[in-house]
Order: sequence, then structure tokens, then C-alpha cells
Amino acid sequence: MGTLTKRDLVVQISSEVDLVQAKVHEVVQKTLDLITDALAREENVELRNFGVLEVRLTKPRVGRNPNKPEKSFEIPARYTVKFKPGKIMRERVLSIGKKTKAVKAAKGKK
Repeated sequence: MGTLTKRDLVVQISSEVDLVQAKVHEVVQKTLDLITDALAREENVELRNFGVLEVRLTKPRVGRNPNKPEKSFEIPARYTVKFKPGKIMRERVLSIGKKTKAVKAAKGKK
């Protein structure tokens, strides 16, 4: 498994839609900036069939250092971003697991 970077997106989109990479980079960056700005305003971002990004406030909780369990400290409440995958993404990712299980099962029979 590899990692898909913003650069990889730009190169792939540029070659598929026949646009200059600089323009594609500008569009990708502006898209990411708008998503970030919306989340900073505590707005949810819904991208149909891809997923929903939600800003959530975590509750404060007690934390402990595993090396010194007798000492505890409070972890303050903070805002985090939660991602909930859309239907199409969820189905495609689940299909990876099904393929992997089928391959492992086939190898186990031999």
C-alpha cells in the first residue's frame, strides 16, 4: 500500500483532463482551503458519495501516563474533525476486505 499525495492528485487530474498542472494545483489547493475554512467555522462539509466531515467537541477526560499510572492529569475539551464515509466509498473499501479474504482462503486450501 502506498500514499496518495496532493502532488499525485494534481498529476493524475492534469493528465486526465488535459490541463496544465499549475492550474490543477490551484484548483485542488483552493478546494482544500474552502473545506478547511468551513470546518474552522464549525460547519459540516458534505461531499456526496465521498463522505461528511464534521467538527466535534470532545469532552474533557482524565489521562494517565502508562509509565507513571499513579499520576493523572486532565485532557481538556477540544475540537476535532470526524470523517464519516459515504455509501460508495464505504462499499468500495469493504470490497477490498472481501477480495483479501478470498485470496487468503484460496491460499489456505493449497
